[in-house]
This record gives sequence, structure tokens and C-alpha cells, in this order.
Amino acid sequence: QVQLVESGGGLVQAGGSLRLSCAASVGTPLMGVMGWFRQAPGKKREFVAAINWSGASQYYGDSVKARFTIAKDNAKNTAYLHMNSLKPEETAVYFCAARLSTTTALLSTGEYYDYWGQGTQVVVSA
Repeated sequence: QVQLVESGGGLVQAGGSLRLSCAASVGTPLMGVMGWFRQAPGKKREFVAAINWSGASQYYGDSVKARFTIAKDNAKNTAYLHMNSLKPEETAVYFCAARLSTTTALLSTGEYYDYWGQGTQVVVSA
């Protein structure tokens, strides 16, 4: 069983930056894909970013490319999401997800992941 705990959410002005963290509670290095999704009130869950088990490959949703960066510290079993140039419409609950697999097909879909965190709220003020 893998538990994921997000942190780093909060209130930021438009154009500002935040760094989210997702710590996975496993006794051994998490050999799998970690991803970030977000969901705003009344909207569908949206894929934000994902990173493969080694950290060598990153994947991004079209709306965040060039502004967000996903990274992974395997020694700490922690994934990070660096968010720059935030926009008010990016206000949402951000969720971390993980799958203990090295395959990356369909990693932009929520159904791919086996484990989810509780989410952390990000509010971007205009």
C-alpha cells in the first residue's frame, strides 16, 4: 500500500509561483510513475504532469507546458511540481497520483493510477 501526502498549496497572486510536493510512504524506492492532476469546482479532473520512475522523462498537459516543471527525488520518494506564471483559472485542488509500473502508456488518464493523495488547494488571485 502506498500513501501519498501532498503539501505546498496556498494562496498566490496571478503571475506568481508555487511548489507542490508529494511524498510517497513506501519503504523502498517507488518504482513507478507519479503524476499530478487538478480539479476546479464544477470541472472535470485535468491532467497536469507526470514523471516516469527514473525521473528522466516528464509529461505535461498542454495548458501548463513551459510554465510547470515536474521533478522527482527518488531518495526521498517525493515528486515536486514547480508552477510558474500561475493564472486565476488554475485555482483548483491539486492531486498527486502514483502507479507502481514502469509503463507510461495512458499516464495522462486518471484511470491509469492506483494511488491518490488527498489533494492540496491552490488559489490564484487576480
